Amino acid sequence: MKNFEFHNTRSVVVECGGAAKLHERVAALGCRSVLIVTDPGLLAAGMLQKTLDGFAKHGLRATVFSDVQADPPEAVILAAVAAAKACSAECVVGFGGGSSMDAAKLAALLSCSGEAIEEVYGINQAKGPRLPLILVPTTAGTGSEVTPISIVTTGVGEKKGVVSPLLLPDIALLDAELTLGLPSHVTAATGIDAMVHAVEAYTSKRLKNPISDCLAREALRLLSGSISRACAEGTDLQARENMLIGASLAGMAFANAPVAAVHALAYPIGARFHVPHGLSNSLVLARVVRFNLPNAASLYAELASVVVPGATGGEQGKALTLAKYLGDLAGDLGLPTRLRDVGIAASDVALLADDAMKQTRLLINNPREVSFDDAVSLYQEAL
Repeated sequence: MKNFEFHNTRSVVVECGGAAKLHERVAALGCRSVLIVTDPGLLAAGMLQKTLDGFAKHGLRATVFSDVQADPPEAVILAAVAAAKACSAECVVGFGGGSSMDAAKLAALLSCSGEAIEEVYGINQAKGPRLPLILVPTTAGTGSEVTPISIVTTGVGEKKGVVSPLLLPDIALLDAELTLGLPSHVTAATGIDAMVHAVEAYTSKRLKNPISDCLAREALRLLSGSISRACAEGTDLQARENMLIGASLAGMAFANAPVAAVHALAYPIGARFHVPHGLSNSLVLARVVRFNLPNAASLYAELASVVVPGATGGEQGKALTLAKYLGDLAGDLGLPTRLRDVGIAASDVALLADDAMKQTRLLINNPREVSFDDAVSLYQEAL
């Protein structure tokens, strides 16, 4: 028998067009003033307009903080906290991709608790309380709307995580209409990110549990069955909704059975070369899966049966089938497949490997121990 804990977002709402009625969710929480945390691209594209109109029509005061950037640095987080305080926010809404939702989580926490950001890095360091929090993803990838994690860029090539159940929102709103305009390459990269979450949760050495396993398998079924269609036919609402639900299920899985070496190697790629997180993951994914085969072949074989029905060849053969599927997926969807395609050279490998080895909270979850030399070899294989 194995003891474990499973934490989750209090309420997950799946509703096409639900963003236009977000004011109802805020009012139900007893709030009249809200800070919406988003990025400048979403604001410029008008994706918030229906939401803002709803707030105005029903007499709720909405302030928009739109300075979020990918892989948000501490300065952006602190600016969002200051914005929440300045508008006397009673509720925070994160509207966008993972970076916006991560920033919103910390704005809701730090503007209410008064804690300094450096005090909350790590696992269960945050004390709270936090403001009511609603998260609305506009990509199907990070699963941040259902995870107790915020990732902050703290320096060149370095990211730190805040991990606490306090960061789980009161409501996650999945509105597939918000994802209809996503370009194919964004759909592909974020979708692969979600698949990585499911794969790593299922093979997590330290906190693997049966609830996360069930969620990871269903996430992979939905994601693998919908990602090609969502990329090829961007207006397919059912495919878009499947991707959103799959990403959230994968988020729930890895929130409780943490990710590992794929993410540890991907973080330096994103932090140093500003490569989107999902693409960073895809560039090292298949290499890490093959590296892990000696310790996790049986688990990879089980997942192969989900994403490649009818896979044959015994345990090892099925595991290799999964690795090939994951290795081919990025190229099949039109994404770069080599590190050199995103501006990374052989001379950068040692620095990346050094950064990756700092991700100890992730590496301890990997089914096979990763040394510095292993990290160098994996990056070299991906060049």
